[in-house]
Amino acid sequence: MALGFVRPARPEDAGEIARIQLSTWRTAYRRMFPAHVLASLDEGYLARGWTEAITASPSARHRVLIAVEQGENTANVVGFAASGPADEHALAPEEPPLADDVAAVTDLLIEPRWGRRGHGSRLLAAAVDNWRDDGFHTAVAWVYDADEVMRKFLGSTGWEPDGAGRALDVEDLLVPQIRLHVSLTAQEPVS
Repeated sequence: MALGFVRPARPEDAGEIARIQLSTWRTAYRRMFPAHVLASLDEGYLARGWTEAITASPSARHRVLIAVEQGENTANVVGFAASGPADEHALAPEEPPLADDVAAVTDLLIEPRWGRRGHGSRLLAAAVDNWRDDGFHTAVAWVYDADEVMRKFLGSTGWEPDGAGRALDVEDLLVPQIRLHVSLTAQEPVS
């Protein structure tokens, strides 16, 4: 029987986080981004970025969490979530800064082969617990407009569009995103 759990990422997890990010993007986003763009992503570069995010985060309110599936003789890192206080990356074009009590999800990915086993829900629940402990009252996340899986997942836990939108310019291809938000002060659990 497999057991799933979430824990804070450690520096030695950076390579697995990068591998999962690359694998997930190349699988889930292959119809959203040009193939040569996805093929050009460098796992080593991503791993260095995750090492820095884990070891030199900008504040104690910035966190990287990993989801682990543990079997009888194995433990596999199967997904991760990264978040922190909302900064300029959480904003729509020409939007004023968000309040200090707003958390922003920068990444929430489960490697596709490990999907539908509750890992995303466990990651989100752990993130919500951290956000509440850190005094956040709202959380936001940008989701690709064409990423129905993520939109449905977050929607099933109470996240809703807040009206903000933007488009990423990927080699002259505009990839639209919508921003979702959720209140962290509601009586009902957000997981």
